[in-house]
Amino acid sequence: MSELRQNIITREWVIIAKERAKRPDELVRPKKQTAPLAAYDSHCPFCPGNEGMSADEKYRIADREGWKVRVVTNKFPALSQEGDRIRRIDGVFRSMSGVGFHEVVIEHRRHDLSPALYSVEELATVLAAFRQRYIQMRKDPRVEAIIIFKNHGESAGTSLQHPHTQIAATPIVPAQIRHRLDEAIRFFDETGECVFCTTLRRELEARVRIVASTDSFVAFIPYAALSPFHLWIFPVRHCSSFDGIEDFEITDLAAMLHTVLGKLYHGLNDPDYNFSIRSIPAREGQREYFHWYLTVIPRIARTAGFEIGSGMYINTTLPEESASFLRTARAD
Repeated sequence: MSELRQNIITREWVIIAKERAKRPDELVRPKKQTAPLAAYDSHCPFCPGNEGMSADEKYRIADREGWKVRVVTNKFPALSQEGDRIRRIDGVFRSMSGVGFHEVVIEHRRHDLSPALYSVEELATVLAAFRQRYIQMRKDPRVEAIIIFKNHGESAGTSLQHPHTQIAATPIVPAQIRHRLDEAIRFFDETGECVFCTTLRRELEARVRIVASTDSFVAFIPYAALSPFHLWIFPVRHCSSFDGIEDFEITDLAAMLHTVLGKLYHGLNDPDYNFSIRSIPAREGQREYFHWYLTVIPRIARTAGFEIGSGMYINTTLPEESASFLRTARAD
């Protein structure tokens, strides 16, 4: 019989379809049969030497060989840096000026490199750039939420092969973030505890869904994972906003990502995935009830009519079995 599980953090219900369940190894897709990429592409705006093809540079981290990470304005931004935040209300018709930031973090000089193959030091440099831009964007009074996200692979929404991540700062708090914040406050009011800290403690006690851990971070597949191999990475130290991450935690998170992305790369043949950092809204400070975290969602299952019609997902793998599979997968 199938089982419905509820994610206590999001309050979403998920159907774990046990009768349709597949073994994790059945979801491993054949290796992509594509022509190998070159380390440099003369037409790529993100490759070294082609800096003039990209929009305004906002930040860079460099060494003697040149830049290691660059941050530029998205050439086709969803939000405009210029202008005032103006809200318009006409009965049920509501709008706001589309001000904010939309930037691209160019993660590496090489055009052909997957993030799973970065060194820990290279991943730490990328994370340091994330933090710096997050800190800067948060100073703008028009910004209400900052979303760091990565689309890896065509089915995840990527349009350029060169490895990159995007950062969007919006003038409103998106409904999904607001909903999770409200649920976190509700849980804290009822129990006096942070729902994220409580979830992490219970997962560490259960052990069956843990994929990897370091001194500062724990990677696990949620009890009510929406889809196969859906991963959360929680910081052990309670902190509400991503820009509160310390230097030693950046190094530790880089080591964790090296392990997790390596396991996906080798264990699942480099699947397409979406990666995002979830943090408290920009105007909020440190709070007892909210805890930033990182999520990685491999694009192995497709969203179909039932999910669209109900808002409820069907997961055809047991989270415990998916975690076991990834624990034993090689990381490098």
